[in-house]
Amino acid sequence: MKSLKTFNDPIYGFITIEDELIFEILEHPYFQRLRRISQLGLTNLVYSGANHSRFQHALGAMNLMKSAIQVLRSKGFEISPEDEQAAKAAILLHDIGHGPYSHALEKTIVSGTHHERIGLLVMEQLNEEFDGRLDRAIAIFTGLHPVNFLHQLVSSQLDTDRLDYLKRDSFFTGVSEGVIGSERLIKMMTLHEGELVVEAKGIYSLEKFLLARRLMYWQVYLHKTVVSAEFLLMNILLRAKELYHTGSDLYATRPLTYFLKQGSGISDMTNNESLKNFLELDDFDVMSCIKEWCNSDDVILSTMCTRLVSRKLLKTKQLQTLYSEGEMEELRSKYATKTGLSANEVQYIIFQKSVSNTAYNKDNEGIKVLQKNGEAIDISQAGSLFNFASMEAMETKHYLYFPSDFDVH
Repeated sequence: MKSLKTFNDPIYGFITIEDELIFEILEHPYFQRLRRISQLGLTNLVYSGANHSRFQHALGAMNLMKSAIQVLRSKGFEISPEDEQAAKAAILLHDIGHGPYSHALEKTIVSGTHHERIGLLVMEQLNEEFDGRLDRAIAIFTGLHPVNFLHQLVSSQLDTDRLDYLKRDSFFTGVSEGVIGSERLIKMMTLHEGELVVEAKGIYSLEKFLLARRLMYWQVYLHKTVVSAEFLLMNILLRAKELYHTGSDLYATRPLTYFLKQGSGISDMTNNESLKNFLELDDFDVMSCIKEWCNSDDVILSTMCTRLVSRKLLKTKQLQTLYSEGEMEELRSKYATKTGLSANEVQYIIFQKSVSNTAYNKDNEGIKVLQKNGEAIDISQAGSLFNFASMEAMETKHYLYFPSDFDVH
């Protein structure tokens, strides 16, 4: 088959596109927008190489989907060309609903809806443009397709999404603890009663994958400085929204203005105007506005924006337990007296948050290992390198965030 497009990927080498539908998705403006959405948001403030995009990640995940299907076919399992195309389309579009600095946006100006829900709406809109050719892909994405293992390859605790982002994020951040043997894991995949499982001889690679995921969360995704930057961004957007609703004449790009003007966020993205504006938003909208807001007449907004742009982030102090409301009010009152800021303004730069993570959840469609006797058991029962109770436990850390010129002790 003639190649329609070839990408030179730093992780997998050459990725060749030979399918017309996949090529059309790649060329669509909605998908090209992902070039302007960073995969790791503000993580580059800590790991300077973390500048890769969601476009690159989606392409890599699709490449792994192709490999997984080839492996399963080589082991005698029948997968139709139509299902292969649909599975590749589903994983290619799995992040299409992400906005700029996605999680910060979801918790502030686009609150009330999740990126997966937005992604499904975008897929349905694309399906209309493509005359129903995404019907099967949408069924796989939503778990409604009768061949369930294809959905597991798109969304599960061992999907091609995770297999790509761990390896890719490790590469671009330089954090070697996240390196996983994705090729080995895919080679060890097989099916048991129609469900995706891993052969027993791949168990060490599987355990390494779960450990790498845990380490990457605390060392990269939930790194205290990365989280400090993300919370600062959230507060910038919340302050901008507050100013809009008090009549301030604040500069913003047209799609960002639309969301800043909404009251409690967008709970129904099915509104055509909401979805249209969302699909015009990218990292450049947010950062160009933040650069402009550095010169805002609003002291707290300009202070926060200047801190983010110049990387003068809020300091963090890890807490054993969260402070009481009274203790927080006392801290804020001291800083307000020192700086002349109001109590409302100080809450944007002195606050506390908790972050949590668990590496594995056996109750959420756990990962099964196929034993030599033909029985498929959960990895938590088959694992041998470490105590799985610690991998399944929810680990939570509490932090206080405050300006560096304030002594909280």
